[in-house]
Amino acid sequence: METTRHFTSTVYIVNDGATALHHHDKLGIRIPPGGHVDRDELPHEAGSREVREETGLEPRLLRETAAIDAPAGEVLPQPAHMMLYDIDVYPDGSVGHQHIDHVYFAAVDSRAIDPGDGEADAAVWEWYTAEELRASEIDADTVAIGCEAIEAVDEWTA
Repeated sequence: METTRHFTSTVYIVNDGATALHHHDKLGIRIPPGGHVDRDELPHEAGSREVREETGLEPRLLRETAAIDAPAGEVLPQPAHMMLYDIDVYPDGSVGHQHIDHVYFAAVDSRAIDPGDGEADAAVWEWYTAEELRASEIDADTVAIGCEAIEAVDEWTA
């Protein structure tokens, strides 16, 4: 069976030492804002768009780029992580669908979440400090990356 792979972008948004996660009904877990990269987008653009759509907040990405002179190109913001997630796993162990996820960190100026039309209600979002993440039953990768995002954004904005 062939595995279908989609590019996605996720952004851990941080404000005042905490990151926002929401409960994803289909997956049954808490995750940060993110989604599929559209055909006309770059991964960092998709991540920013998803933050705006899902939270109503304007992200300021940590834009670490290499110092490369590229006259015919552009150095893109480096994701903090690139992850491969199995989305559809069948009883025989085969994988039908995967996400290649570009994970970014961003600062936001507020915790006032106001999702766009068609998005999950603001009530599904919660802000977590690093201590709250570590004490939670949230998936280990989300806890580890969330704590890393909080530390990175706090250092960047200090």
